[in-house]
Amino acid sequence: MSQEFSFERSFNEARRHLELAEKFLVEGEKLINKDPVQASEKFYKAAEEAVKTIAIALKLSEAEEAVRKERWTTGLLESAVVNIMRRLKLDELYHWWDSAYKLHVDGFHEAKLKSDDIRLRLKDVEALVNLAKKILKT
Repeated sequence: MSQEFSFERSFNEARRHLELAEKFLVEGEKLINKDPVQASEKFYKAAEEAVKTIAIALKLSEAEEAVRKERWTTGLLESAVVNIMRRLKLDELYHWWDSAYKLHVDGFHEAKLKSDDIRLRLKDVEALVNLAKKILKT
């Protein structure tokens, strides 16, 4: 049964997504040298949770759609990134997301990235998580 979207619950939901983003970030950092494949996915998940946090906090239509569908799809995440980028006038946001998605595809699914490749993209994931923290505080 589909839930109805409620912005009353949105702050708690956004905070939960941010907590997950921070958790995945820490877990990924511990895995960079030991298991680059899993580190890649942890960092992607951190970025994904950060995007969800921001979308919910900004009350974007993608957040409402995710509640109706009872899941976030890749298309909703991509659309949310574009809307966040435009709303905040933050062009580098798309680069941050693109880095995270590369970690997901090339790092996790294809297992092509080495620890150094992952480290290069870590700052982009951290920027997304930090943006989510900043937005949730305001």
